[in-house]
Amino acid sequence: MDMLFLQTTVGTPAVANDKIALIALLLKGGWAMIPIALLFVVALYVCVERYLSIGKAANVEKDFMHSIKDLLVTGKIVAARDLCKKTDTPVAHMMDKGIAKIGKPIEQIEVAIRNVARMEVYRLERGLATLATISRAAPLVGALGTVMGLITVLYAMSKVASPIDLGMFASELYEALVPSFAGLVVGIVAYLGHNVLSRMVDRAAHQMDASAVEFIDLLQEPAG
Repeated sequence: MDMLFLQTTVGTPAVANDKIALIALLLKGGWAMIPIALLFVVALYVCVERYLSIGKAANVEKDFMHSIKDLLVTGKIVAARDLCKKTDTPVAHMMDKGIAKIGKPIEQIEVAIRNVARMEVYRLERGLATLATISRAAPLVGALGTVMGLITVLYAMSKVASPIDLGMFASELYEALVPSFAGLVVGIVAYLGHNVLSRMVDRAAHQMDASAVEFIDLLQEPAG
């Protein structure tokens, strides 16, 4: 029994438990890690800032349109505009513009509201182009860093006359691959952030369209 245990122990190769910390690994990436880190900071800032801004813009109180309708029906136009000014959302900005145009043809009111809606959507989309650019640029910067690292490693190996140390070669190789890994991570973060924020903008735009239709219908009710 003891002999079997000894044979099993001796015959089993030792498994290396060496691990490298993530920060220490990233520091081995060379110069390419600097622009990748900057791109990551910008992407993270845009994602957080746009998420909060778009979420706030899309957060329209359910009773807002009902309050506007009640005020307009009772002829309290000034109070309706005051309510719009106190409610800092794209829908409130649209309603304020529409209320200011009351008395003019419906077509003009609708055009004015749609123009405000387009401007509001443009404001909400601010920064999304930056995320799209980062999602493409970060992997390219990482690939450039890896290629330059490989060129340096291979050039150094070509100058060595003695047999190549495979362990040293593997160490240099994984360090050269670090920028590609980091670039892909940043690119994925920016890509996912862009998609999530684009969906949020689409929902906000749909909400603005629905509010515009509701407002125009409200103005046409007395004529009906």
